[in-house]
Amino acid sequence: MSTIYRYSFLLLALVIFLPSCKVIRQGDVGVKRTLGKINPRILQAGPRLFNPFITTIIPVPVRTINMEVGLDLPSKEGLNVMAEISILYHVDGTMATSVVENIGRDYERIVVLPVFRAAAADISSKFMAKDMHTGNRLVIETQIKDQMNAQLGPRGIIIEAVLMKSIKLPPNLYRAIEEKLQAEQDAQRMEFILLRESQEAERRRIEAKGISDANLILTEGLSPLLIQFKSLDAFEKMSQSPSTKVIITDGKAPFLIGEAAGAN
Repeated sequence: MSTIYRYSFLLLALVIFLPSCKVIRQGDVGVKRTLGKINPRILQAGPRLFNPFITTIIPVPVRTINMEVGLDLPSKEGLNVMAEISILYHVDGTMATSVVENIGRDYERIVVLPVFRAAAADISSKFMAKDMHTGNRLVIETQIKDQMNAQLGPRGIIIEAVLMKSIKLPPNLYRAIEEKLQAEQDAQRMEFILLRESQEAERRRIEAKGISDANLILTEGLSPLLIQFKSLDAFEKMSQSPSTKVIITDGKAPFLIGEAAGAN
């Protein structure tokens, strides 16, 4: 019987002191906790031996994590805007032991989400609801990210980006924005029409001035001698015509022509 006890004791001792192995994956670091005490040394990726009866190795992801949240954002005018938001963050690998020791393994629920909700409500309340649907969206995202980093960065959690993926405005506000955009498009179209008409009017004015200037030059060029010369030239050409004509003139005017009823 003593032999059986001896073998049982040896088997128990072997099980207790035989080390176990845990593999830390790429993108994670390991935090070792022995008898409830956190070891400050951070374990990098790879296989690690430990005693499973007194030690636990806690994997902490240091790669980028995407947390998606849907919530109502308050606006400056008191409206609630439904938003779907992605939060990209990671744990600072050099502070993994501090995160586990001071916050715990469920740091996303404990600190990341509450800080995000508070920061998002604080920043969005400074903007109009329509700003969340326009180019100001980037400003809102950046300010939320900066405010979260100010609180979470010293605790070992880094916010990489806050992305507002979809925004659902109240129906009345949607209609108001659409009507405003339509009015702006109509105003731009009318401005284009007025500009085109103004250019056409200017073209006609320039054309009329050109005709007027040409007539003025022509009038100034018609001297009495030139008119008499042109009249004589016309008389000569008409005299060479085989048809019979009656020409009445006072010798000053160019000529007046009345055709005879028939030829001789």
